[in-house]
Amino acid sequence: MILVTGGAGFIGSNIAAGLAERGAPVAICDRFRGGHKWRNIAKLELRDIVTPEALAQWLEEHAPAVETIVHMGAISSTTESNVDLIVEVNFALSRMLWRWCASRGKRLIYASSAATYGAGEHGFDDDGSLDALARLRPLNAYGWSKQLFDRWVARELATSHHPRPLQWVGLKFFNVYGPNEYHKGGMQSVVAQKYPVAAAGEPFTLFRSHRPDVADGGQKRDFIYVRDCVDVVLWLLDHPNVNGLFNLGTGQARSFEDLAHAVYAALKRPANIDYVDTPESIRPNYQYFTEASMERLRGAGYTRPFTSLAEGVQDYVGRYLSQPDRYR
Repeated sequence: MILVTGGAGFIGSNIAAGLAERGAPVAICDRFRGGHKWRNIAKLELRDIVTPEALAQWLEEHAPAVETIVHMGAISSTTESNVDLIVEVNFALSRMLWRWCASRGKRLIYASSAATYGAGEHGFDDDGSLDALARLRPLNAYGWSKQLFDRWVARELATSHHPRPLQWVGLKFFNVYGPNEYHKGGMQSVVAQKYPVAAAGEPFTLFRSHRPDVADGGQKRDFIYVRDCVDVVLWLLDHPNVNGLFNLGTGQARSFEDLAHAVYAALKRPANIDYVDTPESIRPNYQYFTEASMERLRGAGYTRPFTSLAEGVQDYVGRYLSQPDRYR
């Protein structure tokens, strides 16, 4: 059995769906609260659902059956202000799962984040060494918590004689978009947030640039379609000898203007873009460029091409956002 933490969330539910489509037995750990998050997993055949509070006891009871933990559960909001909660969920829980997998010979794939790179002043190389990780300066508590665990793992591997998981992989996700992100509100991808606006014939708004060397809408991100993220996770499960900390982007930065044009192309409409000032509150830490260095994952043997921005947006709009049932 494979346990997916955060399995009702955006990336987690897509991974759970990919596993279920393979016929793998899947259990998830998550909490639902109000709203429609449950719809992310409504179509899946699941072995069990466990709350985070009951996870430790559940793992002990199901230890013989659990082969792998895919740990996607986290507080992912970059604006969350309760740092104690962020540390408890993003660091302490991750450490517990590492130790549980290590002591029982299980496999662990966990979510790190491109937010660990901060402003990108040291580049976007997924060097997992202690020295390289120590140079990174995340800009928010979310990114710092992910960095905290990456550094703990690196130190554990380099300086202790403790057992390690049978397979361990950390994935530094870049700008992921795709179905089942609708519960994330303001943390949804730009595609999900702007599609209803563009579909209604209203202008697609983007931030103006406040740098002379970057045009309005020319700010760039490494946008990756969630189906590619699922494909990488499934590939890792098929290659249990691959271990390490890896970026997960496409390796090709694209501008927000490119993204807007892709949405309008999917709608078969001419682009209609307006520009607004970047809010003063986020302007000092606003990133103008992110691009994953993908050499390490490629070097580990992953050779499949990543979905282009145009193809990914077309698929997302055509198969999900424009349909009565938007869920995978």
